[in-house]
Amino acid sequence: MAAQHDLYGNPVSSDAAALPYLNDFAEGFAACDMRVLRLLEIAGQDDSPLVQIWSAALHLFAEDAQAAANARPFLQRARARQTHANARERLWLTAIEAWADGNTPSAAEQLEALVHHHPRDLAALKLAHYHAFNLGDSPAMLRMALTARPHCADVPYFHGLLAFAYEQCHLLRQAEGAARHAVYLRFKEPWAHHALAHVLLTEGRVNEGLDFMQSASASWSGLNSFMQTHNWWHLALFLMEDERYDEALQLHDSQVWGVVPAYSQDQIGSISLLARLELEGVNVGRRWQQLTPYLLQRQHDHVLPFLDLQYLYGLARAEQWDAAQQLLASMQRHADAQQHSQLRAIWQDVCLPAAQGVLAHAQGHYQQAARQLGPLIARLVEIGGSHAQRDLFTQLYWSALRHTGQWTALQNLVQPWSNQQPQSKRLARHMQRIYQGLGLPPSLADSEN
Repeated sequence: MAAQHDLYGNPVSSDAAALPYLNDFAEGFAACDMRVLRLLEIAGQDDSPLVQIWSAALHLFAEDAQAAANARPFLQRARARQTHANARERLWLTAIEAWADGNTPSAAEQLEALVHHHPRDLAALKLAHYHAFNLGDSPAMLRMALTARPHCADVPYFHGLLAFAYEQCHLLRQAEGAARHAVYLRFKEPWAHHALAHVLLTEGRVNEGLDFMQSASASWSGLNSFMQTHNWWHLALFLMEDERYDEALQLHDSQVWGVVPAYSQDQIGSISLLARLELEGVNVGRRWQQLTPYLLQRQHDHVLPFLDLQYLYGLARAEQWDAAQQLLASMQRHADAQQHSQLRAIWQDVCLPAAQGVLAHAQGHYQQAARQLGPLIARLVEIGGSHAQRDLFTQLYWSALRHTGQWTALQNLVQPWSNQQPQSKRLARHMQRIYQGLGLPPSLADSEN
């Protein structure tokens, strides 16, 4: 069989008939595009290693308790054909097998090796970023992106990946430059839109963020449900900073929730946005109950601690108290069963205490919530999620402090954020309340003072 190469020049052992499907995955994965699913159309007939390996990866992205079992038949077929695989594909197989086994640190290590040997393997880089991100290892994201940079200058999707890696390392100037370059190369680059949204929100450029995301939103078509709903979620966050809560709630209903309601990322986008709106005093009605049938199926998933914490809060806000306690007990069993030392420490030392705090807040036990969440804020990076996503737990902590009248602690935490985001009407209003609680003039919250 003649050697084949994909659209980025990476070697593949499949025949020419499979190549268009592999290219759809390689480019579609980087582009957050639904084209990736076309690979499953040939997975039943084409037993070439990479077709089977990437089909397994698609199943693992379901992020549910059945994902690994659904992926294993594809991995078994790939393993049976490993003698026909090239060196790149064998690395891919090892990485996806580790992922299916729950050993995400090993999967991340194998994928980093892939990027080192094949720096134009954009699928490997994006999946490596996914795992490093979920392990809270943003420097690894940047290290891999910088390794690939000399080889990928022509690929807009690469610059979006680089931008997000910079942003997660708090290198905002570099992140903005990479994101804007990606958009210059290809305006429909939703991951670059996402990275730029992070930068603009962190720097408090609320008006600019609103304008940019609204202008980019017309291009968010044909995307996977995560990318589509998540970029609208980011737009809703800008609306919230501008205290346009009714509009944010409308975006929840029209764009954030209901695209693929059975999918993990759609669920946590809804949970996170509803929780933030409630913290600002918005009545979200029966929307928690709309989530309930889906969250009740999550009690034994434990794919990522970041996900479990939000499922727990969603169940509690829907007043599914027995289910919330069952999920918490199942999380404890999962933590105790962890074999990998890094993962065991994350679940036992960070996730479980945070879960107690999250549940306490949902129950209105604010003293306990403050005690549990306060010492963990600096370690929450270990559970995964972005700065913007984990900010939910910081806001729950602030809420607990406010409900228990701990105004001095709250002033020390919130004022620096308000200083960095002078356009945020939401933070300015919180600071007025804090200074009133301290017996100081609320006008001190005015950014011009």
